[in-house]
Amino acid sequence: MKAVLIGESSGASMDEIMSVYPRHKIVVDEFIAKGVVLGIGPFSDRGNMAIFKTRKDAEDFAQADPFILEGLLKSFVIKDWGDSLLPE
Repeated sequence: MKAVLIGESSGASMDEIMSVYPRHKIVVDEFIAKGVVLGIGPFSDRGNMAIFKTRKDAEDFAQADPFILEGLLKSFVIKDWGDSLLPE
């Protein structure tokens, strides 16, 4: 079963977000290289979402992501997802 991590913005400014972004990108790239990220990106309200192959992958990401560790997200939740991805 896949897992979705949904983060709620702390209200950080774009300057604050961009100061942390390079460290966040390193972590994202590491998880992409492992092949465990199916999709990741921001919402228009500065929250974000990532889809992982497993709950453990999502939990490991949450423990490493500077956006979470440095308080740019007020909160996050990991939900198990019984996906029905459709072909493009």
